[in-house]
Amino acid sequence: MQRTFFIYLLTLSILVPINAQRLTSFLAPGTDNTAIVVCPGGSYFWHDTKTEGTDVAQWLQQQGISAFVLDYRTGGVPAFILHFRLLFRGNRYPDAQDDLREALQHIRQHATEMGINPKHIGVMGFSAGGHLAMSAAELFPQEERPSFVAAIYPVVTMTEPCVHKRSRRGLLGDSRVRNEQLCDLLSLERHVPDDCPPVFIVNCKDDPVVHYHNSELLDDALTAHGIAHQYIQYTTGGHGFGTSDTKGSDESRQWKEQFIEWLNTLF
Repeated sequence: MQRTFFIYLLTLSILVPINAQRLTSFLAPGTDNTAIVVCPGGSYFWHDTKTEGTDVAQWLQQQGISAFVLDYRTGGVPAFILHFRLLFRGNRYPDAQDDLREALQHIRQHATEMGINPKHIGVMGFSAGGHLAMSAAELFPQEERPSFVAAIYPVVTMTEPCVHKRSRRGLLGDSRVRNEQLCDLLSLERHVPDDCPPVFIVNCKDDPVVHYHNSELLDDALTAHGIAHQYIQYTTGGHGFGTSDTKGSDESRQWKEQFIEWLNTLF
């Protein structure tokens, strides 16, 4: 019986389709545009493809910014339910980071034909996607890093008590959640480089999903390294509001205008 169950898990891990990297483009008219890769949240297990994906990209496009929604590899719902990555690799770190690296390379290589300034390519991520976006600014070689990062209610730490445990499991895989070396490497408050690109951070103190202290840790680390950044903490708004005109609160929905104002100071 036990052997049959293991064979079932192995078969499932093979049959579950891997989220091959996919970029959905929302190009703004004109030339020399800023571009942003959008990384939806979903605990590194799935994607909020609408509120934190296509809706965001369409809003950016309306602002004259070319956007690309990245369908990066995640653990997947079967891995979340069955824990089969205790036995089989599945999707896990560094798959999502590799997908983002390839996406940035692709956009830079085709920037001219898409009307994009190759020096003005940033990454915006939400929740676990915010962790992914910020990891590009810290873990990628300097020449492959984005020009700026926007981390919206981001997951940050993999070691502190405020860790979002589901995202940690989604990123590392069930067999590596206690790997101290990986948890340290992927705790972004610990590895801010002195040449980190500018960062925009937003979160809400009443966030019921990712503890607000995650963003405070990142803010403190960026400040300690003298990195240009803006951190906005709202009192209300919760989590998962993306660019929605109805989710969150009147207070938290201000982040969109504040981000555009901040971006205009960079270029």
